[in-house]
Amino acid sequence: MDTRTLGQGLDVSELGLGCMGMSEFYGTADEGEAVRTIQRALELGITFLDTADMYGPFTNERLVGRAIAGRRDEVVLATKFGNRRGEDGSFLGISGHPDYVREACDASLERLGVDHIDLYYQHRVDNQTPIEETVGAMKELVEAGKVRHLGLSEASPATIRRAHAVHPITALQSEWSLWTRDPEPEVIPTVRELGIGFVAYSPLGRGFLSGQITSVEDLDERDFRRRGPRFQGENLQRNLDLVARVQELASERGVTTGQLALAWVLAQGDDVVPIPGTKRVSYLEENAAAASVELSDDDLRRLDEAFPPGAAEGDRYPDMSTVNR
Repeated sequence: MDTRTLGQGLDVSELGLGCMGMSEFYGTADEGEAVRTIQRALELGITFLDTADMYGPFTNERLVGRAIAGRRDEVVLATKFGNRRGEDGSFLGISGHPDYVREACDASLERLGVDHIDLYYQHRVDNQTPIEETVGAMKELVEAGKVRHLGLSEASPATIRRAHAVHPITALQSEWSLWTRDPEPEVIPTVRELGIGFVAYSPLGRGFLSGQITSVEDLDERDFRRRGPRFQGENLQRNLDLVARVQELASERGVTTGQLALAWVLAQGDDVVPIPGTKRVSYLEENAAAASVELSDDDLRRLDEAFPPGAAEGDRYPDMSTVNR
């Protein structure tokens, strides 16, 4: 697995591993298989691991911490704060208040069992707290040695600029894939101007670009995708038609649909690092193989024609109010 460099010289594996689904949101969890998946990722050279305090809630960080015990030096560890949840799983809102930033970091360090976080993101922007105050508190964490690099998630260009003026931002993490191309007009040019890397979450469109989902009935009853607008009714059928085009191109190349979709994200630039999430070793290995799929200019042109910007039907989330615009 090759490496790529995000902002501020942070080198990471060219593919990361999103760990969220190992604990919540994607149906039944299997802790043993999840630990095996993380450890297999390290064997394959996928050493950029992504978690957050809200996943579980709180249990995902503990899981990742157990999986990397004794191997901390092999890992670039990213986690997030900002989406507040109760122990019962309830959602308590978004916070970027400086006191909360400090409390959240200390709690994450304890759950992960580490003395520092390599990349610490604000998970969602708190519209009630000036970003300068939030990043000011994050800067203090860097100065204290608890955090090495700072990141934002789902932030607008204006917010990114204001944050970067307080302390250099290493990475912006937002959704980017063939079916979510929202960052391309404004966000991507902004982060490139500022020297900030881009970490693409859900590069497989929450699994939809694997071509294996044809109905919400294919999903576990507890799977949060069942509530997603893109998985409903006419939206679903329109999106299935789009994926069918990608499947045809993947078949021509002799790769899976998911591998082609990941290769497309990888081809967007050496400052872009996709972090496909999975909780199974078999899917991890399939995703890892995408790093060796090279796309020609003609391949990229045909993918753009098959799945042009704005083609996907439906909002990304049932409630888009937490996405900073």
